Amino acid sequence: MSGHIVERGPNRWAVVLEIRDPAGRRRQKWHAFRGSKREAQRRLAELVTEREHGTYVEPSKQTVARYFEEWLRDWAPITSGPKTLEGYATLTRHVTNAIGTKPMQQVRGGDLNRLLNDMRARGLSPKSVKHVYVLARRVFSHALRQGDIKVDPTRSIDAPRVPHREAAALRHEEIPVLFDGLRGNFMYPIAVLALGTGMRRGEICALRWQDVDLDGSRIEVRRSLEETKAGLRFKEPKSARSRRSISLAPSVIDCLREHRKTQLELRLKLGQGKPPAGELVFTTWRGDPRRPDRLSCEFCRAMQRIGLPHISLHSLRHTHASELIRSGVDILTISRRLGHSSAAITLGVYGHLMSSKDGAADAIEAMLGGIR
Repeated sequence: MSGHIVERGPNRWAVVLEIRDPAGRRRQKWHAFRGSKREAQRRLAELVTEREHGTYVEPSKQTVARYFEEWLRDWAPITSGPKTLEGYATLTRHVTNAIGTKPMQQVRGGDLNRLLNDMRARGLSPKSVKHVYVLARRVFSHALRQGDIKVDPTRSIDAPRVPHREAAALRHEEIPVLFDGLRGNFMYPIAVLALGTGMRRGEICALRWQDVDLDGSRIEVRRSLEETKAGLRFKEPKSARSRRSISLAPSVIDCLREHRKTQLELRLKLGQGKPPAGELVFTTWRGDPRRPDRLSCEFCRAMQRIGLPHISLHSLRHTHASELIRSGVDILTISRRLGHSSAAITLGVYGHLMSSKDGAADAIEAMLGGIR
């Protein structure tokens, strides 16, 4: 069982490969080919070799749009949460709008390169362009592993570069300005906790009083609050290292005690009775969770009013890390407080803040100083 060629016209051939399906039934796969008879016979021999070695990929006209749609529906949810899937759906539209009608097996590196260049020409950010590349690479790599394509076109193009941008952070002298401007506002204890612990926005919104040990001066980060198009959902932290214990400074403890007192007094005034089990540290006056996206918007408006327009809620996390680095705290401790999956990530984000006076030359001189 091998195959044969059929002449279709001048220099046009059908290369017919004989295969067996999983049930053992004999089938024929027809491949269009242009060239001489000898070249068509050579192509048949190549297909037979691929079949014998298990590398043969059946011809398919399945389009990029259909393949990406099926990947999003059937494969991406295995490893990704709802918020990530929403992001994938947005990125997929860039791909399908450009090459969605093209068969997956016919996509080449040049097609993807033109897509990325067009995104740049339309003014999309370098980060967005990089995200589309990463998604395309993930889907085409999946198609290659599944035997749906023979060549991964993303392997033939370089990953787009994203210019390095230093994380925005408060200058030391701006910290009192921040707190003076927020004092008396519901945002004040949130800012104190964010600046005092480096917690992520979703982690702050999901924090329960049962996770706070004021007497033991510690907070346990056990979950996060995510906002999707379907609504709010509590989820596991970003990574295994994100499940962590953070020590609290006395000022943060005092602020949280005062906030707890105010919260309980408000419940009493509103006739809401005893706090429920699992009560959140930061809620609306109704006791509902604070929506992360809305909290960020309200914080930015507060910064505009105070005169710190360059600062976002996430900037307080960067400020926390920056202050620890300037105080000489070791990078491993900082990484653990931030919940990074590795210290390498912390160094990648904040390495520019590290002092260049590492003492290496002095240590070498102490070793070699006697040789002169």
